[in-house]
Amino acid sequence: MSETQTAPAVAAEIPPWAIKGELILNCNCTVFCPCVVSLGQHPPTEGYCQAWAGVRIDEGHFGDVDLSGLNVGLVLEIPGLMARGNWKAAAYIDDRASEEAYDGLIDIFSGKARGTTGLFKLLVSEFLGAERAPVVFETEGKTRRLIVGKHIHGEVVPVGGADDGEDIVVKNTQYWMGADITVATATKGRVRAYGRVWDFDGRSAEICQIDWKGPR
Repeated sequence: MSETQTAPAVAAEIPPWAIKGELILNCNCTVFCPCVVSLGQHPPTEGYCQAWAGVRIDEGHFGDVDLSGLNVGLVLEIPGLMARGNWKAAAYIDDRASEEAYDGLIDIFSGKARGTTGLFKLLVSEFLGAERAPVVFETEGKTRRLIVGKHIHGEVVPVGGADDGEDIVVKNTQYWMGADITVATATKGRVRAYGRVWDFDGRSAEICQIDWKGPR
């Protein structure tokens, strides 16, 4: 190699990562989201999707960086069929996260870290932004609640089934979030973020136990 030539840049290796916990989501669908069983091949009930989501990380790491106990809030906007892409997304990262944990979570939720969430890199055409915020994920009985500063105030409850005390669960799906999705509804679903003003009270919601990993 001559003195005027430079060595090609070497891409940073993506460390192994994993997240276990729970995800809640509320969207503008009037009934249970068709994306779960159609895997994004059927349009949302309104023809487009607007949603907020919250992730509670019970156990997690990004390489050697501990992610356990942190929460993440998401805002998603999809213009039509989920599988066709052109998503817009924004992330709110728990303000308790260290700098290393913050960077790791951004890599995970932008899809850069590949693995389970790698589809975000393929489907999200515009990442609206990411910022630190107080992200509170609460469980009270069967009620799940997400509060992200003044940006997201959400609360979801499972829909009960025929057997007393048993919730309706869609099992054994191929949905990317997880195989078993609890059908829920939002008792509160308000978003004030990145110019979006949404109110999805009474609309479709989901509860899912997550076990995500990467980069493979």
